[in-house]
Amino acid sequence: MTVGPDTVRRAAVLGHPVAHSLSPVLHAAAYAFLGLAWDYTAVEVDEEALPGFLAGLGPEWVGLSLTMPLKRAVLPWLGSLDDVAELVGAANTVLLSPEGRRGANTDVPGMVSALQESGVAAADEATVLGGGATACSALAALSRLGVRQVQAYVRRPEAAGDLHAVADRLGLDLAIAPWADAQQGLVSGLVVSTVPAGVADDLRHAVPPMPGTLFDVVYDPWPTALAAQWTVRAGTVLSGHDLLVHQAALQVELMTGRQVPVAVLRDALSTS
Repeated sequence: MTVGPDTVRRAAVLGHPVAHSLSPVLHAAAYAFLGLAWDYTAVEVDEEALPGFLAGLGPEWVGLSLTMPLKRAVLPWLGSLDDVAELVGAANTVLLSPEGRRGANTDVPGMVSALQESGVAAADEATVLGGGATACSALAALSRLGVRQVQAYVRRPEAAGDLHAVADRLGLDLAIAPWADAQQGLVSGLVVSTVPAGVADDLRHAVPPMPGTLFDVVYDPWPTALAAQWTVRAGTVLSGHDLLVHQAALQVELMTGRQVPVAVLRDALSTS
């Protein structure tokens, strides 16, 4: 297939499950703002199906957004990585061109931008809940804000290796504790929860009387039990929507070469 001026360019978000993804809403709003007649869809793809899906893409495809469990699984199938994806060992974006597949990570700068927008310009220490790919991205984002000490609480002991590897590359002082002790970490001035919906619900009972900032990357259902209690205690709360709009704006720029205001994407979420 030859890509001509009338060819509809294509992009998609891949994951398993992926039906809940709001990426199609965000990218459609961005394309409308930019005046691009591009097509963006959600495609159910698991780790086993990923290689075949990538191999079957035609030249009309420009990029992919990746959600779990593909952010790490995609790495062997990419020709190159940007510095951030290489650092954290996870790519949430794939750029497609005749030169090959290039992985990028917009989660890290997206987290940084969301935190800065909420007034968190710097911090010395932080707590991370979780040990997956998003937790590794959180370490890199926190490092960019000047954090030097991180306490992480993980459900899977094997996750410690990935976290320590990223922390070593960043020069972070990282301590890892089991999930059973996670309530102790809520006293930190900055808490980033990267665990799936429902996992941190029981921690609502341990929210301190005067909490700091909680960045809970879940967006469905919202608010989470932890975020709701955090709000009751008058703490600052960021949601997965904040991460979504910032990282999506960066994805759109990478795929199209053009910028879209974050406000455009936020408005799209509010009306979806």
